[in-house]
Amino acid sequence: MKKAAVLFPGIGYSVDRPLLYYSGKMAIKQGYELIKVPYSGFPKKQAGNHDMMMKAFRIGRDQAEEMLREAHLEEYDELIFFSKSVGTAVGASYADDHGLKERVSHVLYTPLVETYDVFSGRGIAFHGTSDPWAENAPLEAASRRAHVPLYCFGGCNHSLETGDFRKDIENLTSVLETVWSYLFSGR
Repeated sequence: MKKAAVLFPGIGYSVDRPLLYYSGKMAIKQGYELIKVPYSGFPKKQAGNHDMMMKAFRIGRDQAEEMLREAHLEEYDELIFFSKSVGTAVGASYADDHGLKERVSHVLYTPLVETYDVFSGRGIAFHGTSDPWAENAPLEAASRRAHVPLYCFGGCNHSLETGDFRKDIENLTSVLETVWSYLFSGR
């Protein structure tokens, strides 16, 4: 069986930051090939600006299309899309446009409300209640409508961090244990 995990970063959150880095390590440990999509070149000042966020989405989506062309994801039996922020919309859109949604399990780290405009599939999501990029109530409602369990972390920002390194490590562990259970328990 051919399996791959794809990392879709956010605007300022690269594939080498903790959530994506350790998710990739987790997938490798389970026999998945790791594919990184390190897009770049986003406009400045996207937070709170729908037009700029849509522009960032289009930039990421176009670059993902180019970078994944040679990956031939349609040849994989099982896929995990680990995505962060605007990457959640990029990955969801890519899966849908390429007929992959039946094979993809999505892990949405700090999705934007706009993610759910292009999301159809299965997955889980994580959100910080002090995230300036996504208001709590609209995100919770969008996740419910999409039937995506949303795990909320009190006092956390858009990187699921609080500023207290001990609490941040504790939260990271909780997030990754939840992802592990969702993807791999029972295997």
